[in-house]
Amino acid sequence: MSEYVVELKNAVKRFPGVLALNQMHLAVKPGEILGLIGENGAGKSTLIKVLTGVHQPDEGEIYVNGEKKVFRNPNDSAAAGIACVYQELNIEKLLSITDNIFINKWIKGPGGLLDYNAMHAKAKEVMASLGQDVDPTKAAGTFGMGVQQMIEIAKAVLIDAKMIIMDEPTSSLGEKEVEQLMRTCRDLKSRGIGIVFVSHKLEELFELCDRVTVIRDGQYIDTRDISGWDNDSLITAMVGRSLDNQFPKEFGVKSAQPMLKVSGLMEAGVLNNVSFEAYGGQILGFAGLVGAGRTETMRAIFGADPIDGGSIEIKGQAMQIRSPRQAINAGIAFLTEDRKGQGLVLAESIRNNLILANLKGFANGPFLNTKKIEEEGQKNISSLRIKTPSIDEIVGQLSGGNQQKVVIGKWVNTESDIFIFDEPTRGIDVGAKVEVYNVMNSLVKAGKCVIMVSSEMPEILGMSDRVIVMRGGEVMADVDRDSKHFNQESLMKAAWGGKLDD
Repeated sequence: MSEYVVELKNAVKRFPGVLALNQMHLAVKPGEILGLIGENGAGKSTLIKVLTGVHQPDEGEIYVNGEKKVFRNPNDSAAAGIACVYQELNIEKLLSITDNIFINKWIKGPGGLLDYNAMHAKAKEVMASLGQDVDPTKAAGTFGMGVQQMIEIAKAVLIDAKMIIMDEPTSSLGEKEVEQLMRTCRDLKSRGIGIVFVSHKLEELFELCDRVTVIRDGQYIDTRDISGWDNDSLITAMVGRSLDNQFPKEFGVKSAQPMLKVSGLMEAGVLNNVSFEAYGGQILGFAGLVGAGRTETMRAIFGADPIDGGSIEIKGQAMQIRSPRQAINAGIAFLTEDRKGQGLVLAESIRNNLILANLKGFANGPFLNTKKIEEEGQKNISSLRIKTPSIDEIVGQLSGGNQQKVVIGKWVNTESDIFIFDEPTRGIDVGAKVEVYNVMNSLVKAGKCVIMVSSEMPEILGMSDRVIVMRGGEVMADVDRDSKHFNQESLMKAAWGGKLDD
């Protein structure tokens, strides 16, 4: 009997122009939580797809409880007891919780009819075992991300999974939902289920995992007990170099006048009298809990959502911005947190995505300037360190971090003066984060105004010159880097509604 519930040995996977996995190893014990970490483009997604039968390895073997398996498709993997909760949840939001859990696994009664009473009861029981007291007859889309994620985990429990892969499971969750997920992982572990926990958040790995495996450039690097790792050794193993400064803050020259002035912004039930100023040569951070109104403020400024009142000035000039096109023309770039849904055309090439926000700037009259597109695109790939076999690679084939870099490149290629970064490092690795920060530094040093919305407090403190704290659609605090309140405790106090003394 093998000591591992699932073991991947010497896996090789090739795609045209790319060796995605090269002699890859992964071994998971029953009842353990194994952290899996690596830079974007390291091969994590390909590794997951091999284990779940989406891709077949060109070389190598998969063993489940010591028995060799060949997965021709995801059904084979599921039948062997391997399940995956993907970062992009596979939920049919209009269907009930029960339908989502039992889809293709229906319980049938006499005459072959679906036995909904039995399925509702079982769905309620499984969700309750995951800490969720919910009505299984209600549509899945009426619940928040935390419950939807538990529906995905319930599917895995229902097929009696021996191993569950959790792919960036906390990337879209609030603090309370993360705590519930951690409890659920520990409970599944106590039932003898092996868990592969994929995360870029080092603190989560140290809190939850028994061991951590590091991969880099499609190759296995190391596996150690969690006690054998610390932040520095994990980062060095992951990126192949030490990152002496996780937040490489550089300072620009603050403009004499605000580049952006927002006064009394109102949106019924969403924003209440939001006012602030943002300067060129600085990064203005926006902090607050999930649902505080930060993204909604940025969407209102960008003309993506209509406002009920308030005014916007750019370089001292009043602006009526009622659409994203008007915002772009006014010199505003908006890097949305939903890079896949709103930031990119996934079916198009890197080349085409990089020019989307500034087609006019890449044209000679009615024709596109192909030479300029090629030159600027290659510059973007080099300066942003986009990992790709070519500029014509389809963006949907890139890793999450490299997709984020393409979004940044798209906006850097505009004539914008104001850059709004909404959760710019969500779901990307430590090395890619530093590259994003360096892009921000270069914009600030060029006199541009950068606004950064982030739920990561160390990132806010590490990179901001000033911080606005929001709660419930209102500004609670405006804190300068030189202030005594420029610390995590004070900013969190304001985020929870506390007043900061002078």
